[in-house]
Amino acid sequence: MQVSHSPRAMSVSFDEPNLIASAGLAPIMDLARTAGLRELADSWLSVPTDKGANAGLKIAALVAGMAAGADSIDDMAVLRHGGMKRLFSSCYAPSTLGSFLRAFTFGHVRQLDAVASRFL
Repeated sequence: MQVSHSPRAMSVSFDEPNLIASAGLAPIMDLARTAGLRELADSWLSVPTDKGANAGLKIAALVAGMAAGADSIDDMAVLRHGGMKRLFSSCYAPSTLGSFLRAFTFGHVRQLDAVASRFL
């Protein structure tokens, strides 16, 4: 294919605040909510100190981030961009989720494994 026009400087911008990059995230998280992910994490996972507060919500946020393509703590910021705030009532900062994960010991990983086996 040959372009018949000369290239010009072009810029594209999206001004719609309701756009989200991960459109399939809403049904995935609705399925996780219906299946009881948050409740399972709250009942089986006990991370001491303030870092472990609201473990179910933090686990759900980590699952949402991974489903949206996050592969590092910094990438969890994807949950705070664009129209995501309209999908989720509250989103944790990546630093909060990182502190939560850094508080894990081997025993907490085993507890999370118990959550995963009961969830699936």
